[in-house]
Amino acid sequence: MHKFKNQLKECQQVMAETTMDTLLVRINELAHKAKESELTAAEKAERADLRQQYLKLFRESFKSQVEMMQVYDKNGKEVTPEKVRQVQRGKGLRHD
Repeated sequence: MHKFKNQLKECQQVMAETTMDTLLVRINELAHKAKESELTAAEKAERADLRQQYLKLFRESFKSQVEMMQVYDKNGKEVTPEKVRQVQRGKGLRHD
């Protein structure tokens, strides 16, 4: 079950990255157009919406990465913050 959760999380991350790439392409198209000429009201609204979608996906992806992380000091002792450990326990990623 633990392995399945990790695979599912990886698939979700790949899908989010693909979506983020797609959003970035359109955001960049609008940015180039904005440098050349004035954007229409619809394009400005689209740009704002795309930026919000991108930021939401970025934050979700970053949060997921932090939640999966374990931190060790130079002596090999785990120093993962307790808050992260609690989240990991809640998701069944830790058994300590």
